[in-house]
Formats: sequence, structure tokens, C-alpha cells
Amino acid sequence: MALHSERSLSDLLDELAAQTPAPGGGSSAAWATAIAAALTEMAARFTPGASPERASELRVHALELAERELSAYAPVLEASRLPKDDPTRAERLSNALSDAADSPLEIARTAAEVAELARELAQNGNRTLEGDANTGAELASAACRAAARLVEINLQRTPDDPRLVEARQLRTKNQELRTKN
Repeated sequence: MALHSERSLSDLLDELAAQTPAPGGGSSAAWATAIAAALTEMAARFTPGASPERASELRVHALELAERELSAYAPVLEASRLPKDDPTRAERLSNALSDAADSPLEIARTAAEVAELARELAQNGNRTLEGDANTGAELASAACRAAARLVEINLQRTPDDPRLVEARQLRTKNQELRTKN
């Protein structure tokens, strides 16, 4: 079976629209991050003195995260299906939700970095690619906020989890930078 990143966009969209739990929001945020990173990489290639290598690394990483996210929520679904009176249900569900927060947090981190690189290129890069860099920044910004929100949803039962603070900071910082530019 081909990796999702090796399938056509049309096939990915069909899978996303299917009545299945995955791919879902996390993979979508990672794919959006990869697209944003590709636009950023292109803008950097046309900007003298800019380095496209980091955007390229982030693009590859985002695709890896999209693949990881495909199975990240399965344990949550398994724990949710346990009978309500199962003595292990609450702990298994809590642990599964905690584990399921890891990949969207990494997606949010990656998207935040892509957004920062793209914003820099939109402001200081090749003027003819300002729109491309800006599109990369907007896509990455939206992906960051979406992935951070997934972390918040997964960890809503554990308000003292430090990953919640990081997710909220990423989302807030990203929103502030977006409105400032």
C-alpha cells in the first residue's frame, strides 16, 4: 500500500471525505503544513541569499507527521468502545488521549516554524514571489492553529498537562503574528 504522501491529491481528498476516522484533522493540518513548506521552499529558491534547505526539511517532516497521525487516534477509539463499566476504560481512554496529543503538537510546532520562515520571505524575499510566500504563511498559520486545537481537545480532561500550555502559546503567538502582518 502506498504512503498517503505518494497518492494523488484527488485520492487523498476522497479518503479524507470518506466515512472513516482517518485521515482527519491532524493529517489535514500536516498536509497543509507540507504544502506551505513547499511554497516557502520555492520562494526561498528564488530569493538570493535565502536558504531553502530548512523549508525542505520541514516539508518532509510534515509528511511524516501526516502518516503518523493516521493511526494516532485509533487507541482512543478502541478505549471508547470498551463497555462503560470496564474498570480499565477510564485509564485507557485517558492514556490514549494523552498519546494522541503528541503528533498534533509536533504538527503545530512544525507549522509555526514554516509560518515564520514564510512570513520572513513574504516581507524580505523576492517581490515576485511575495504572494506565494504569503500563501505559505497563511496555510501554515491555519495548520498551526488547527493542530494546536486538536491538542487542546485531546487533553481537555487533563488541564494540568504542560502540553496544553505549549499548544495554547503556539496558537496564540501564531494568531498574533498573523494579525500583525
